[in-house]
Amino acid sequence: QAQLAESGGGLVQTGGSLRLSCAASGLRYSHYTMGWFRQAPGKEREFVASIGWSSGYTVYADSVKGRFTISSGSVVNTVSLEMNSLNPEDTAVYYCAAHSPYDPQGRDMHGYQYWGKGTLVTVSS
Repeated sequence: QAQLAESGGGLVQTGGSLRLSCAASGLRYSHYTMGWFRQAPGKEREFVASIGWSSGYTVYADSVKGRFTISSGSVVNTVSLEMNSLNPEDTAVYYCAAHSPYDPQGRDMHGYQYWGKGTLVTVSS
């Protein structure tokens, strides 16, 4: 049974940084796209970034491009999201998800089979 567990959320001031991690187990990693999504209060869940676990190919939402970096492999079976220059609009619950088969884009949340429970990021003004 695949399991995903996010960590690293918290409270940060505008302009600050956070690093989220997603520990994955039970996946055949070479077959997956890993994605980060977020859901702000009263809003729909939206795509943030994705990475092919084998290919390393990354895709970003326009709203985070140049500020966020998704990566895999620095820690075994972990996908990370480095978030810089945070602003209050980044406040949300951030979710890690796994998509099989591999999708180079990985923007559609409905294609993801496995989800973590989320970690809250709050950016104060």
